[in-house]
Amino acid sequence: MAGSQNTLVMKFGGTSVGTAQAMAQTAQIVKEARQAWPRVIVVTSAISGATNLLLDSAAQAAKGNLQTLQEAEKSLFADHEKIINAQVTQAERRAQLKKKIKAFVGDFGNLCRAMAVLGEASPRALDAVASLGERMNVYVLAGVIESLGVAAQAIESTELIVTNAHFQNAHPDFDATRVHVHAKLDPILDKDIVPVTTGFIGATPDGIITTLGRGGSDYSAAILGSVLPADEVWIWTDVDGVMTTDPRIVKEARTIYEITYNEVAELAYYGAKVLHPKTIRPVIEAGIGLRICNTFNPSHPGTRLIANPPSNGKPHNGGQVVKAVTAIRKQRLVTIEGRGMLGVPGVAARAFSAVASTGTSVPLITQASSEQSICFAVPGEAALPVLTALQNVFAREIEDEDIDRVWMTEDVSIITVVGVGMRHTPGIAGQVFSQLGKNNTNILAIAQGSSEVSISMIVDAIDTEAAVKALHELIAK
Repeated sequence: MAGSQNTLVMKFGGTSVGTAQAMAQTAQIVKEARQAWPRVIVVTSAISGATNLLLDSAAQAAKGNLQTLQEAEKSLFADHEKIINAQVTQAERRAQLKKKIKAFVGDFGNLCRAMAVLGEASPRALDAVASLGERMNVYVLAGVIESLGVAAQAIESTELIVTNAHFQNAHPDFDATRVHVHAKLDPILDKDIVPVTTGFIGATPDGIITTLGRGGSDYSAAILGSVLPADEVWIWTDVDGVMTTDPRIVKEARTIYEITYNEVAELAYYGAKVLHPKTIRPVIEAGIGLRICNTFNPSHPGTRLIANPPSNGKPHNGGQVVKAVTAIRKQRLVTIEGRGMLGVPGVAARAFSAVASTGTSVPLITQASSEQSICFAVPGEAALPVLTALQNVFAREIEDEDIDRVWMTEDVSIITVVGVGMRHTPGIAGQVFSQLGKNNTNILAIAQGSSEVSISMIVDAIDTEAAVKALHELIAK
């Protein structure tokens, strides 16, 4: 499989390491990869559920509630202990690992108790808590891999990935990271040892723990792959690659065997949870191959990402024009409207400055050509703060009736159809809208990027599943 290639980075998600059986399967995959690739680097998430438990406990502690902390500590230790007892063969190694996990659980308890005393949880403290899931698991996974006869060494990515101090969503310094990665990993790889490192986390130049944002383990693998550089990055998850849509909505959903970076970037942004959106850029820039695989079905080819579609511009993957359909639920559509907005410069700038002041990201924007309204989507939980900020910014215009009103809908969903072949196919938008019309689905707003790789539509929350099913029929044709 590897040919003359040398370096492979493999990232395993929480479900891939969440049970003793899953961990054993992951270790076996690493062993087989090590037989084909001279240099293998493993990136692991926390075991499934661990990060949520850690952060929920921290949130309760910040409110002064420590009633469930002891139970959380017991649960964290027990979940890791089960895997150690089942899959680590050497008694002395088992004892070492349990001692390590107990120390991490102790750190967790101390951090939560400190938050309870202070009555708050700072972003820095939350990163310290959130990092513990990966930091515990990296030692467990290395121990399980060793039990299969493969030399492995745990190394926390705080020693590898250098970031700024933007806690909870830190940005990596690629140049500094490159220096650290080669200094730390090259000696390990040169000894034919598999480094097993933590996803999701890094550290400031001063060594303070940061996180790359939720789901950031994919991003960690891409960062390491780009600075090594690796020949391939494989993301191991619990599905057979990127699907044409959510199989929980459409049972006929199937794997997309080949997809462009542009297409998967749109899918990742618009709700497909197979790949973290930030993963794409470092891989593209480094010219690295990327593949998404199923830990529980390792013989399946999964999805391979390619840089560009065929040069003739025709859609690949069996000639499909629409490649996938995805949905983001629990959004609100915010609208600013008024005849006095016509021709007035700076309205949009002021509006989005107000949105930015609330720390909210806007996934979709549309404006009428008459300039009498601007509407955009925001996550439901951010809608009220955004609405308040806009009403404050435009208070004078509302009073003078230049702006008639600023308002928001009830919950809506963003439905996105993705396919690079759409760019070269006349009438595809008409097919999309006709398909929704035939199924009596009303479209509240529409946006299409200049790349023409995707079309996004806002529909009422109640119409989400019907819209996805209707549009998925365009793929099946």
